[in-house]
Amino acid sequence: MTLPRWVIAMAAIGAAFVLLPLVAMVLRVNWAEFVPLISSESSVAALLLSLRTSLAATVLCVIFGVPMALVLARTDFWGQKVLRSLVLLPLVLPPVVGGIALLYTFGRRGLLGQTFELLGIEIAFSTTAVVIAQTFVALPFLVLSLEGALRTVGSRYEAVGATLGASPTTVLRRITLPLVLPAMLSGAVLSFARALGEFGATLTFAGSLQGTTRTLPLEIYLQRETDPDTAVALSLVLVIVAVIIVSLAHRTGEPSRRRARALS
Repeated sequence: MTLPRWVIAMAAIGAAFVLLPLVAMVLRVNWAEFVPLISSESSVAALLLSLRTSLAATVLCVIFGVPMALVLARTDFWGQKVLRSLVLLPLVLPPVVGGIALLYTFGRRGLLGQTFELLGIEIAFSTTAVVIAQTFVALPFLVLSLEGALRTVGSRYEAVGATLGASPTTVLRRITLPLVLPAMLSGAVLSFARALGEFGATLTFAGSLQGTTRTLPLEIYLQRETDPDTAVALSLVLVIVAVIIVSLAHRTGEPSRRRARALS
């Protein structure tokens, strides 16, 4: 297919709109001090905390997101469209609003926070709060990716398996999940990337305590006021990690797309 030149021109402008700020940031990096800037104690602590909490959030996204995607893609019930809209709401909801909602749910005076406090469990402004905030904003990425893949591959093979006497669990384990495994991995990678970059909900619900809740985005925000060179260097590190993650998501999702084309 030959595209009109104006389409190519608009695409080039859009690409420049995304790339130029990244180029400007690279040009601003103090390369002579780059390694010391990103290897300070606070920077390393923030990076390691971000990696740990993002990994934990991704695991939770898989545990809860896979069943949610299966229900949305393989069942039909009243209010399904409303439920889908609510599940995907964090995609468009301002992260600060999400943080406030979590605070009024799990905070000391929140909907569930008082019950947890009676049990001696404090969630708000803890590392657990960081994981919850990251899971809240990242979960829709896995649900959306996996639901789309499930609808694309269809349910023909699942129906055949059920006809041959396989139980629903066996069909799920032997047929459904293997068919959409690349899409599930892709969604998990995207969820990890979203969790790694989360800022607003984390700051509102978990605060910014060094070594406990201060993730890399929060560290960048704080350094921006006191040490711009460190902020730019850490921003570049986050960009590099994000590019790697997005590339992995694309590579893991490609087999699923090829399989869908073959099945169609």
